[in-house]
Amino acid sequence: MSVKIFEGREVQQFLDTVSNLGGEGGNPRAKQAVHRILSDLFRTIEDLDLSPDEIWAGINYLNFLGSRNEAALLAAGLGLEHYIDMRLDEEDRIAGVTGGTPRTIEGPLYVAGAPVHEGSARMDKDPDPDAGPLFIHGTVTGPDGRPLAGALVEAWHCNSKGFYSHFDPTGEQSPFNLRSAVRTGADGGYSFRTLMPVGYGCPPDGPTQALLDQLDRHGQRPAHVHFFITAPGCRKLTTQFNIEGDPLIWDDFAYATRDGLIPPVVDRHDGKARGLDSDDYKDIRFDIHLTALVDGKDNQVVNRLRATV
Repeated sequence: MSVKIFEGREVQQFLDTVSNLGGEGGNPRAKQAVHRILSDLFRTIEDLDLSPDEIWAGINYLNFLGSRNEAALLAAGLGLEHYIDMRLDEEDRIAGVTGGTPRTIEGPLYVAGAPVHEGSARMDKDPDPDAGPLFIHGTVTGPDGRPLAGALVEAWHCNSKGFYSHFDPTGEQSPFNLRSAVRTGADGGYSFRTLMPVGYGCPPDGPTQALLDQLDRHGQRPAHVHFFITAPGCRKLTTQFNIEGDPLIWDDFAYATRDGLIPPVVDRHDGKARGLDSDDYKDIRFDIHLTALVDGKDNQVVNRLRATV
């Protein structure tokens, strides 16, 4: 039989004590957040009549999650990252910000420190016979619609096995394989010569997939390429595009798919002239439109732990 004690004075005073809500020291924001989170947790335990075994199973799961360093992956899989984007979208609406390339989630696999090139770069450092050549290019424009010179375009994606360099469990990839950055020229143009990525899934033996299994959900992503774009006087854009034709585009476990982020994939046959290894290749044009600072500030910068080399 479920007991009902949450609303009682003893529990409410206990929550204040645990979070030290009335104490003078510490971080007031942290106290407020801990009090709210614990309140919601205690109420959930009561409303769902969770048993001690179920509660400790949850704690054990958190230990498993931390041991595998998958908290950021789980944040994507449970929609937390997408919810942040939804809130940012609403902030833009309230502020009257319109236009611009859609934002979407960063994911957990960015690595800072990729080499920066002028205008164009080759991303594939390692041979990958199972991945065909891909040419990504476009123009970065500012709030006024004019090309932006000096914008920094960072891109990263996985190989044909679904692994990212620096996170590859096989250890076979070179540093910064399939990761690069370019600065746009006077025409705002950028380009990357690379290889076609594939879709991939959560580690099948990891905690994220374990929870998704309990929810009867898959942990698969469509093929995609990630981007950071920064330029003076503009807000940083975090986005990614999906590869047209992937069957999981609208069934992404990380909820990253958005209208405007599925550019056409075109077959072309002049690859060697573009510095690719064969004439036949896939071509994707992805133009990027940045938006202005809001009250002189970039409210799209997100501070989080990221890998650095």
